Amino acid sequence: MSPPLPDTDAYRLAFELAPVGLALSRHRIMVDCNQAMCEMFGASREELVGQSFRILYPSADEFERIGERIAPILNAHGHYSDERIMRRVGGRLAGQTFWCHVSGRALDRTDPHAAGIWSFEDVSARRPVTAALTAREREVAALVMKGLTAKQAAKALGISPRTVEIYRARLMRKFHAASTVELVQKLLLG
Repeated sequence: MSPPLPDTDAYRLAFELAPVGLALSRHRIMVDCNQAMCEMFGASREELVGQSFRILYPSADEFERIGERIAPILNAHGHYSDERIMRRVGGRLAGQTFWCHVSGRALDRTDPHAAGIWSFEDVSARRPVTAALTAREREVAALVMKGLTAKQAAKALGISPRTVEIYRARLMRKFHAASTVELVQKLLLG
């Protein structure tokens, strides 16, 4: 005999008090979020609910590219996870960028953006954003930190391996890194 399911109030309390930011989505619009999400992004629930996730990205271009990149992964696996730079939207830190671990699950794999649940964890304490990076540099940096080769990163981003190498070289100059290993260390430590 299985234990009884918790009531709706208990589920709501668990959602609200989760130690990470949580958001429910429909077609990349936030339909609900918890207090940790509001605190992380410096906004009230009223300011986030009904808004596109676009407001949490440093640029519209990144929002579009990441959405295109994750759709086939959500379709194939039902879930997705990465680390990316996000943007705070309100409070005294409005506009500040920070590294965020994002995980999500599509409720319908055949229509991955139709509905989902997403978690957001601020990892800026262990990975501060220290150099001004372009949108593409941020994407390449995230994939370099995952250990992807130029060829693998190029495939993930839909660009050529040579273009990835050019962006990696720019990152190495910006972070004064002599090797990819040193670049990863500096990206991880800020």
